[in-house]
Amino acid sequence: MNATLSLPPLALYVHLPWCVRKCPYCDFNSHALKGDLPAEAYIAALLDDLEQDLPLTWGRPVSSIFFGGGTPSLFSAADVDQLLSGIRARVALSPACEITLEANPGTIEHDRFAAYRDAGINRVSLGVQSFDDDLLKAIGRIHGRAEVERAIGSLHDAGLENFNIDLMYALPGQSREQADADVRRAIAARPAHVSHYQLTLEPNTAFAAAPPPGIADDETAWDMQGDAAERLTGAGFAQYEVSAWARDDARCRNNLNYWAFGDYLGIGAGAHAKLTDPANDRVLRLAKSRHPKRYMAGERVAEEKAISPDECVFEFFLNGLRLRDGFRREAFEARTGLPWQRVESRVTDAVGRGLLEPSEGGYRPSDLGWRFVNDLQAIFLPGSD
Repeated sequence: MNATLSLPPLALYVHLPWCVRKCPYCDFNSHALKGDLPAEAYIAALLDDLEQDLPLTWGRPVSSIFFGGGTPSLFSAADVDQLLSGIRARVALSPACEITLEANPGTIEHDRFAAYRDAGINRVSLGVQSFDDDLLKAIGRIHGRAEVERAIGSLHDAGLENFNIDLMYALPGQSREQADADVRRAIAARPAHVSHYQLTLEPNTAFAAAPPPGIADDETAWDMQGDAAERLTGAGFAQYEVSAWARDDARCRNNLNYWAFGDYLGIGAGAHAKLTDPANDRVLRLAKSRHPKRYMAGERVAEEKAISPDECVFEFFLNGLRLRDGFRREAFEARTGLPWQRVESRVTDAVGRGLLEPSEGGYRPSDLGWRFVNDLQAIFLPGSD
């Protein structure tokens, strides 16, 4: 590597892998809970995992924490408080640290969000997916619209105004009008952020093995996406990533750091980490043991490797091209340690094909590149130059 690696911001991802029931479209490392939640043993394992990783990040403050899953809201507010106390004792948090909890409406009691707020949660991502009871049943969700409305009310009652609503579209049997109705109901809930993403049939999921009937074709899905863009823009949301819309200053810091090829520690069963090591001129990738029982028994790191230069190039653009603002040349060199000349011809090619356009200090996807972002990303695949 000929450029100089610089340390980017550092985030912390905490994986809590249990769910009440595995959704048929889900390809995350999640496990249906059988019996009691082993909260105490798992929290102890998480903090031990964090301690083992500390030598890789000594002295670096954490700018955001994200509790993902699984269904993190299966853990009580007291559990989260204990875990956050243990994290604070081991790493320094930035003064404005964003601390997000993923929650599902079917696992939240009416007054629970106030307790999570008191434990230190200042942002919630609510897995709504749809406000339509029939569509929720079609994708295997355990909640209905009534639980969604109660959860949203609880968020407002707790003063947790910085919350995200996850919505999916192109659901089995969903019409364009139903997709639009979901977006309108989400806007009416007054979230700070909306994630709006298309149902996809991921490998090794129940839906991939037996696709449900009635999934929208590509053109209808594009129309649904366009309808949502018009609604959200009109309601004061700005799209900053392919599937992410935010009001004012409510862009998700954790996800922005990920898409900008920042660093993140990952603790928990199946968690991943990406860490910059300037002293050894490398970028490390770590993966933790996937099965919760093995993880709690002491099996922590399942894989640790330095990312090759070709992988660094592709991962930088795979993530950065999902951002509406694109990327800067200086960021490429600082985050990958590679000279700009390594990718200059491919950037020029993408501009010539109308997929990229110059922006202030860098490049961003054009309207054409935004629609065909997969084709744009493919330009930076290893061996494509």
